Amino acid sequence: MPAAEPDPDLPSQTYRSAAVVGRKPLHFTFSPDATARSAIAAHLGLLGLHSFVLKGAFTPQGRGDVVLRAELSAAITQACTITLAPLPAKISSTIVRDYLREFAEPTALEAELGPEDQEPIPEEFDVAAIAIEELALALPLYPRAAGASFAPTLAAPAGSAPLTDDALRPFAGLASLAQAMKAGPSDNAADEDTQNKEEQSK
Repeated sequence: MPAAEPDPDLPSQTYRSAAVVGRKPLHFTFSPDATARSAIAAHLGLLGLHSFVLKGAFTPQGRGDVVLRAELSAAITQACTITLAPLPAKISSTIVRDYLREFAEPTALEAELGPEDQEPIPEEFDVAAIAIEELALALPLYPRAAGASFAPTLAAPAGSAPLTDDALRPFAGLASLAQAMKAGPSDNAADEDTQNKEEQSK
């Protein structure tokens, strides 16, 4: 995953990669204060970010690679996409990322089929940026309050009946015509035909 441009309003917590590569694991905890959580909430479009913790370690792997393993937990409030009512939720996820010393940019096919958690080792690891990115990926895309649903909106010019979904369905008119043909001519049509024959015989 390519590194995004840092946002000056967001918190940062960095560690030089040289402190990790070829040495012991580097343990960390990222737990932003209320001011930082407020900035993160605004950045992610949340109504509230009440708690947020990323805890884990960067562990040397082989001669130059690094593996990140961490646990993320957060308590958030989002707006219902239908009613805009506040929806509290708890987020938890396990994060594993491989940072490679000899990283080759994947082809389009490899990027589509291969793992998405491999990236080159940066000069610095910013655990705050990692935490915010992982939280954004873990958020519900379309939060919806219990029982909330989209009500159909009907509109029509004055004096006209609004069109319903049924009336706008493709082939609705053809289906009605086929049903009428299957039922055969109506009684009124048969009566009218009989009346015409009587008049002609006179």
